[in-house]
Amino acid sequence: MATQPALFDAATHARRWVDDYCTHAGAGGDVLCSADKAPWLAMLEELAGVVGDDLGHARERVQRHAADMGTGFRIPGEAEERPWPVSPVPLLIDSDEWARIERGVVQRASLFETILSDLYGEAKLVQRGLIPAALVTGSQFFLRQLVRLAPPGGHHLHFVAVDLGRGPTGEWRVLADHLRTPAGAGYALENRLAISRTLGGLQARLNVARHAPFFAAFRDGIAALCRRADPRIGLLTPGRYNPSYPEQAHLARYLGFLLVEGADLAALEDKVYIRTIGGLKRIDALWRRLDPRFLDPLAFDTHSQIGVPGLIDAYAAGNVVLSNAPGVGVLEATAWNAFLPQLSTRLTGADLTLPNIATWWCGQPSERERVEEDLTNLQIAPAFGGGTLGLPADAPVTGSDLSPDQRAALLADMARRPQDYVGQEVVRLSTMPVVAGDTLVARPFTLRVFAARGADGSWTVLPGGFARIGEHPDPRAAVMGEGSWSADVVVHGRVPVAPISLLPAPDSHHVRRNPGTLPSRVADNFYWLGRYLERGEALLAIIRVMLGNSIDADGGAALGPDTVSRLANLVATSGAAPAPPSLTRADLRQMARTAMEAGDGWQSVAEINRQARRVGEGSRDRLSADMVRLLDAPFPTHRGMLDRAGSLQRRYAAIAGLSAEHMSRTAAWRFHDLGRRVERAAAIARAVRTFGMPGASLDDLSTLLDLADSQISYRQRYLTGLARVPVIDLVVLDPGNPRALAFQVERICEHLAALPTLNDDGMAEPQQTQATELKAMVSIAQAATLDWETLSRIEQHLAGLSDAIARRYFLQGAEPLRAGGLTLA
Repeated sequence: MATQPALFDAATHARRWVDDYCTHAGAGGDVLCSADKAPWLAMLEELAGVVGDDLGHARERVQRHAADMGTGFRIPGEAEERPWPVSPVPLLIDSDEWARIERGVVQRASLFETILSDLYGEAKLVQRGLIPAALVTGSQFFLRQLVRLAPPGGHHLHFVAVDLGRGPTGEWRVLADHLRTPAGAGYALENRLAISRTLGGLQARLNVARHAPFFAAFRDGIAALCRRADPRIGLLTPGRYNPSYPEQAHLARYLGFLLVEGADLAALEDKVYIRTIGGLKRIDALWRRLDPRFLDPLAFDTHSQIGVPGLIDAYAAGNVVLSNAPGVGVLEATAWNAFLPQLSTRLTGADLTLPNIATWWCGQPSERERVEEDLTNLQIAPAFGGGTLGLPADAPVTGSDLSPDQRAALLADMARRPQDYVGQEVVRLSTMPVVAGDTLVARPFTLRVFAARGADGSWTVLPGGFARIGEHPDPRAAVMGEGSWSADVVVHGRVPVAPISLLPAPDSHHVRRNPGTLPSRVADNFYWLGRYLERGEALLAIIRVMLGNSIDADGGAALGPDTVSRLANLVATSGAAPAPPSLTRADLRQMARTAMEAGDGWQSVAEINRQARRVGEGSRDRLSADMVRLLDAPFPTHRGMLDRAGSLQRRYAAIAGLSAEHMSRTAAWRFHDLGRRVERAAAIARAVRTFGMPGASLDDLSTLLDLADSQISYRQRYLTGLARVPVIDLVVLDPGNPRALAFQVERICEHLAALPTLNDDGMAEPQQTQATELKAMVSIAQAATLDWETLSRIEQHLAGLSDAIARRYFLQGAEPLRAGGLTLA
């Protein structure tokens, strides 16, 4: 952005923003107006120094930084990701206030660990009547199979999240606990990165507490529980359609964990392995984001298709750490809030530092009567997370918002199954500033705080977490829901904060060139990403040639009808569009439009791009943000088809450039390039069979050069015009032409020679043997005698080679590895 004029005073603008904001927000409960304004003025002064007096630009700027990092999320039921909404105004909390929050979260996490040890151990809390048995057995997340099973390392909890609400008088209370698969830490990290790029001077100016020590402590804590000195740790994800998959990919990349799905893992002899291109590799710990009921179909839900059969046996044997332990979700039930204050006093000797919302479980007669009498003034919620018949949409609702019929239905079901319901006080939340248009407005917020267990077993709290901001001014927590914006949470103090990072120190001498383990699924994804991108580009080239000549776009002579017919047949046989009824301009344009944009089962350019995007989403932790953006870019909407085709061609070129110049030459890159080479070789063979056989016309030969992107190379080499044999030599047999068939085959052989083998006897594996045979076929071919049958055999050989690559590297089971004599590592 341009430098502000000399007369611009950032401090004056900051004071004006605060004065205007507090005039409309009032001082009652707002975090800015009811607290020391100096830190807020400093933060807003930093913001004004960046964006001037344009707050709307501030929101766009921080949102752009979030998009550059690839931050997104998916609403359940939606196919497309949404950009992660980050507010340019962070929530500020001073270190003294934060210290109390920190103590309360640590106390709560420790209390939960004590309760879980009892519930899955001796169950004395139930025996002594401190909690009713229905409170435990009523939860679908209480896993009876794990009773009396001690988790590896002795702890059930390693990572927890707590949602807090700040009341109008400044007190903090717990709204919800997240123990099964606590989400959001990655978003907190990404919020911090986006704000840091926007407000670079805020760190030093307010002595902002850093996030890196928290994540380092969590990583060390998981590693300390493993039996091996150099453990392999994975983040177990349900897959790319999970709402928080982008966050999971970001966390895995940041922490150095492998991002794995259930299909990547195999449990053998009470150990867990990950399927890699080098065989089965031992995995020691899994930070799971998978619902525990789906973890192991042999132990829990037999219908699970995303779990790992035998995983719980390995867990019971102590050979794999699961974070958090399965079964901890029993304590997420809202009904527990009615008992935690008493349990804290009995088990720790102290009241809860961070109290719950006042809660009454209707499974107790007196509490049920209390709820029914004061129904209008309470929030009614499912006691165990859902499954109620009396609540609209089976979700929490304020009693005053119920219609007479809904109230009657609720009371009737509460009489039948009172244990399914809780009554809670209606919480009113403090507000914080958020940008709306070009001004600051007050909106209610909640705060999610994270705690992790370190290497010594003690709890560490992430300083800040992230805030969720309501869309409407209504301060009731029940109305706010998930919120419409998120904000970084800045914990500031008077003591300077040392710069700490998970990156190695500048003077570190540790060097590593091995990028680590490549799971088979990721290799599969990269291979098919390359194939889809090359396939889309090849189809687009056919469409561009057909469009550019059939409608005389460049003012030159149109192709002859036989050549145009062959082009149309190539499109039709690829499954991109139906064959045109005639070769008229209108019919060819319709065919081109279908081949470029159609869905409905056609393998159009748009559909191929969607397939490439889906494959890329499955490995986004290994793709750059630029690559992800190009894959996610919407289909062009230019008016003319040639313009749309040109835009797509430039996008393909940009992706190819990123792949060639920005991807490290790792095994993942080799599979990506291998997919491109196999697909390009097959496309060249088909094109030569179609346009390069004896009797080919000048139009045919010119089209072949266009499809092989070799027109300029030919014109520079031959000045006497087109001839079939020189064209065939350039497009098929010239090893120096990066578009020639021979060049593709040479690269295929190089990649397969560099990839790992399972046997140590020095003998070639099947895919290597087939590649050598293919190279021999091309090497002995002569341009003058190359015929249709030879090209067909080459194309069939490429298909067989692709199958051999898939059988060897894209593993779907352990037996091929064990049969090959692989030693499990």
